[in-house]
Formats: sequence, C-alpha cells, structure tokens
Amino acid sequence: MPQIRARIAALDWKRIGRELDERGFAAAGRVLEPAECAELIALYTERERFRNRIVMVRLGYGRGEYKYFARPLPRVVQDLRSALYSKLAPVANRWAGALGASERFPPALAGFLERCASNGQLKPTPLVLRYEAGGFNCLHQDVYGSVAFPLQFTCMLSRLGRDYKGGELLFVEQRPRAQSRGDALTLAEGEAVVFANRYRPVAGARGYYRTTMRHGVTTITSGVRFALGVIFHDAE
Repeated sequence: MPQIRARIAALDWKRIGRELDERGFAAAGRVLEPAECAELIALYTERERFRNRIVMVRLGYGRGEYKYFARPLPRVVQDLRSALYSKLAPVANRWAGALGASERFPPALAGFLERCASNGQLKPTPLVLRYEAGGFNCLHQDVYGSVAFPLQFTCMLSRLGRDYKGGELLFVEQRPRAQSRGDALTLAEGEAVVFANRYRPVAGARGYYRTTMRHGVTTITSGVRFALGVIFHDAE
C-alpha cells in the first residue's frame, strides 16, 4: 500500500521527534482514512485473523479486551509497522546514546524482528483494542521479552462523540524524586500518537537520566471504542 508509506513519510517528523524528546509522546495527525478504520474494526469478529484474545478484567489490566493479530498481518498494519519503524529507529538510537546504552536498533524493521526472533520472540504484537461503556485501561508498559523497542504507536479507529465518549489516552511520567506528571490526549478517527512505552531520556544537571513512562486509557462513558496499537518488538 504505497499510500500508507507516503502518508507516514509526509508526517512532520522534526516536530514529532522534538515532542517525543520533550514530553515522551507526540500526536502524529491523521494516518488512516475512515474506510481503512472501518475495515480494521470489521476484522475484529474474524477469529482466524488473530492469535490471542485478552479479557482485561481477568488479569487486573482494566475493563475491556484486545486481540493480537496473527501472521500474516493485514497489509495496512504491516505497512504502518514497517514505515513507522524506519522513521522512529533514529529517535530510539538517539535515546539509547543519551542514556549510555550500547544497544542500537537496525534501520529497517526486518532486521529488528530478526533480533527478536534470535531471542525467542516470534509472536506478532500489533493489536486491536475494544472498550465498551465503563471500560478503561490501567497504566502499564508493553514489554514482551528481553528485546524491546522504546516507542510505539496508537491510531483511533472509532469516532469520538458518535461511536463513544470518554476514553482519553493517558500518559504518565514518573519523575525521579518528584511527583508523577500526567497528560491526557483525545484523537479523532484515523488520528494517531507515537509515545514512549518504557522510558525516555531527560536532560539534567549532570547529563541525561532515565524517566519511566506508562500509558493507559481513561473510562469510556458511553458507546464502543476501537483502537489499533502497533508495537514493534515481537513477543515470546
């Protein structure tokens, strides 16, 4: 789908990189058309397209559910994952350098997934999340093994105000020796956000230090909310 790759390439990556450095998350703008959002929502009932279904309340994660895609991934999801990774790998490498880590991320997704596979992480992690009224997602991090990419992506598939109300994305930064700071973000249909899923570097008086990031979803007050999540590392 060349149009997906073109849309990702056309995003304001200088601004996105700057806001990731400053806040740990950055709104990306619209990346999917309404028809593409509807197609991904329609897939949710096709059992064979997913490898696993998680009911969040059973594990204390919140109230709602999500499904991990099986391979082969839908073409739109695969193209998003590949194109986004190529743009975000330089940010991830810059962060690793700032924090004094020796790990560096390959420029293309295929090389990174080979690294995941060599560490026993073979299961795809892109997913669709579904919440009904009263649903929410507790603050968490998405780490599925020893190999993890520090950034991930969420795209809203439902229409705020028509399909659902509430359900803001919540980002919380746990600052050393200080109280935590939170930000809430709402997205229109097809709009997306990139964010740190574990930590980010912050400049201090003695160089950079690591601050922990967590994310979640506030309570859906009415309707049904679907979102696409793209995580770049595979799972064990």
